[in-house]
Amino acid sequence: MPFIPDPPVILAFALATVILAITPGPDMALQLSRAINYGRAHGIAAAAGAMTGILVHTTLVALGISVLILAAPAAFLALKLAGAVYLIWLAYQAIVHGGGLRIVEAARRPPRLAQSYATGVGINLLNPKVVLFFVTFLPQFVDAHDPAVTGKLFFLGFEFVALSIPLAILTVVAADWLVAAFKRSKWVERALNWTFAGIFTAFAITILTAQARH
Repeated sequence: MPFIPDPPVILAFALATVILAITPGPDMALQLSRAINYGRAHGIAAAAGAMTGILVHTTLVALGISVLILAAPAAFLALKLAGAVYLIWLAYQAIVHGGGLRIVEAARRPPRLAQSYATGVGINLLNPKVVLFFVTFLPQFVDAHDPAVTGKLFFLGFEFVALSIPLAILTVVAADWLVAAFKRSKWVERALNWTFAGIFTAFAITILTAQARH
């Protein structure tokens, strides 16, 4: 099928997705805090909200990038190069500032499940880092001259969600242990952040060297 990327692309994107999914950040913090404070159902609801946000990002990027490719190939090339620089910046942020994991204390009144879901959607959609990540990251895995680029971008977006769902569920189920591990030893969080930094630096170098050969 033309909308399915080549196996190496699928595997490379899967690796990047897993690394990103297990790196501490606002989405993970919300899921952990809801699970710890209100129970696993609220953690799952928050995770479902985040996945909904990812689907929205994917749709906007897939349609927008497709238009950009058709209208201005040079602009698409510039976006890919900017993406490489942004990936390096993300790696730097992960090492210097960490993943930003903050566990929020429980409120007096427990929210409804719908509220936990809506909060998950809102945090994901309104996080500028997530927006920039998808705008600059997804295009790295498609060819500007591929007529099936829109379908492939959607495929990768759904792949991201499909791989993130079991990891989010595992995060919620292991919420108590994860919070204790982060509070007990900083090297756990640092190890995740260094792994995150390493994989995206490698992607950035690959993108830059590939462009230099054209």
